Amino acid sequence: MSEPDRLFAQPHARVTDFAFNEDVVRVFPDMIKRSVPGYATIVENLGVIAAQFAQPKTALYDLGCSLGAVSQSLRRHVQQDAVKIVAVDNSPAMIERCREYMAAQSAMYEQLQPIEIIEADILNLQLEPSSVIALNFTLQFIVPEKRLGILQRIHHALHPKGALLISEKVRFEESTEQMLIGDLHIAFKRANGYSELEIAQKRSALENVMLIDSINVHRERLLEAGFSSVTPWFQCFNFISLIARP
Repeated sequence: MSEPDRLFAQPHARVTDFAFNEDVVRVFPDMIKRSVPGYATIVENLGVIAAQFAQPKTALYDLGCSLGAVSQSLRRHVQQDAVKIVAVDNSPAMIERCREYMAAQSAMYEQLQPIEIIEADILNLQLEPSSVIALNFTLQFIVPEKRLGILQRIHHALHPKGALLISEKVRFEESTEQMLIGDLHIAFKRANGYSELEIAQKRSALENVMLIDSINVHRERLLEAGFSSVTPWFQCFNFISLIARP
């Protein structure tokens, strides 16, 4: 069971870089709900959107799957025959809990799509022919110089009628807009019970780990990787989700 997120509630003598370790896994559902506006809406609708692009005899990837929320949505919504869902993460703690969640989902529902859960670095993963690939708040944790390369590999693996579904926290290029939206995100966290100490310490933990881009940078990089179109379908404050077509 998930615990309340109190990881940064007490003063830390030294705030270390954020890592998806066992401590984070224990509180991750609560953390993501209270930190990412619109997260539940994104996850549920990624399954709905994936169902429109899934092609038979292809893989559907959830890259950087964490606890497998997107994979669960794909399993519920995609009805296409002969597809396989592949959930991948490089955190052993995340993968262990993800397997538990998938087993529980399989016990609750009949006729779910099969799923393969892999502990691996997605930068080194050999992608099978795919029709849907989800990067749900994953690219922002990959070093910037390697982002174009993985998008090019994803584009190469995708079926012509498939799609990349990518969600990210973004920055805004105009300073007053960035300040406004940033302040609103902090207000969202306060409204969800985070203290000023928690907000500040988590920001420090993430500043060297989660490196965010603007919407224009995302669009230009996706086009450079070979995608023909990039369509935003969701935004809440500084969190967006895009559909990129091959």
